[in-house]
Amino acid sequence: MATQRSTGKQRGGAETNTNDSEEKSKARTSKVVFASLILDLLGFTVILPLFPALLEYYAQHDTSGLYAACLSYVTYYQNLFGVPARFHSVLFGGLLGSLFSLLQFLFSPLTGALSDIYGRKPIFLCTLVGVAVSYGLWAAASNFALFVVARIVGGAAKGNVSLAYSIMTDVFDEKTRARGMALIGVAFSIGFTIGPSVGAAFSRWGSTGWFAASAIYALVLALANIVFFAVAFKESLPQNKRRRNVGARVSEAWELVNPRALFSFKSVKGLSVEERGRLVHLGRVYFLYLFLYSGLEFTLTFVTHHKHSYDSLDQGRMFSYLGLVMAVTQGGFMRKVKAGNEKSTAQWGLTMMLPAFILIGLSGTNLGLYSGLTLYAIGSSMMVPCLTAMASCHGAASHKGTLLGIWRSLGALARAFGPVVMSIGFWYLGAERCYVVGGCAMVLPLLMLRAY
Repeated sequence: MATQRSTGKQRGGAETNTNDSEEKSKARTSKVVFASLILDLLGFTVILPLFPALLEYYAQHDTSGLYAACLSYVTYYQNLFGVPARFHSVLFGGLLGSLFSLLQFLFSPLTGALSDIYGRKPIFLCTLVGVAVSYGLWAAASNFALFVVARIVGGAAKGNVSLAYSIMTDVFDEKTRARGMALIGVAFSIGFTIGPSVGAAFSRWGSTGWFAASAIYALVLALANIVFFAVAFKESLPQNKRRRNVGARVSEAWELVNPRALFSFKSVKGLSVEERGRLVHLGRVYFLYLFLYSGLEFTLTFVTHHKHSYDSLDQGRMFSYLGLVMAVTQGGFMRKVKAGNEKSTAQWGLTMMLPAFILIGLSGTNLGLYSGLTLYAIGSSMMVPCLTAMASCHGAASHKGTLLGIWRSLGALARAFGPVVMSIGFWYLGAERCYVVGGCAMVLPLLMLRAY
């Protein structure tokens, strides 16, 4: 009997040690991914306050001929509609923003599929190398053509964020997965609060008009990220859980870039006709909201540049303020939102967006601008978490990963078209009318959400 009790204690102790070891491994993996994302986002957000000045520099000093060639196509419509020449940078910025997001939309599912086959670590490192190459190209981009190539490489390589979600899914079960997702949200808040200001500060160093010092800073962060991840990360997807059928996995990835399959949630199985209809309706709300939001968000730096004469440091301070308000909202108010209250919270968020964009577009003072920015930051902090939580309530547990993958792809598709459409609106209508129209258009997803 004594021997049996001793054996039982040993087994219990072994199980406890195993569980403790697994928990420590999960914690370590999540911390490594968290730190890697912060390094990545600190570099990624460097360029945000610099876009208007960058494009104005290339308009005056491009030696590749690409800017002039693009401008020749725009000039005809400029004369036809009487658009001021100073708005050309907004149009080109929107095209570049949408190109970056479109490439991210197309390549992220592919990197996810490859990571399911070959493991997370090698594919994650490949994306980090691509990001570093894009910053190196930017640092050398004395002409517009090389800068465009840098943005193309950066967009194609930006699959590390979606891989971070996959890694959190690997190491956390459904009950604890929210902890991992919350860490990703915190990393975004830190990156968008600190990154733009640091990038703007580095922009004052050196004499190159394409902000080579800021690009080199981002490159150093990217190289440090590669070394850190290679040394610190332990593969989260074991061999026995990897996909063997390459063709089938690539086919699944294709459904994440096929708009018809996305909007119908074709890959999510086991839904009743009624439930699928509700999910499709919610997906349209999400897409329309992000389409409008991403377009207005992207042109924000151009509004403040043209209307308020903001330089790069002013833009950096603005982004830091937005990041801080978003972090406080997500870390304070959003944590207290109870299950079942997501719809009403999202409606409040959408309601705030309408006056936010009208204030931003019409205000001629910093007080009015920052009043709009405050509403914008609070409202946007409510929307995506609430709509994502509502979507995750649909379908069986075994299809949650597929559903959320489609959800992220819908968001990426919206961000691929929003910037260019809103930049065309800004170019043609001007900042005031563009933002008033865009703000009023937020009524559409609000009405659709109420009908959900």
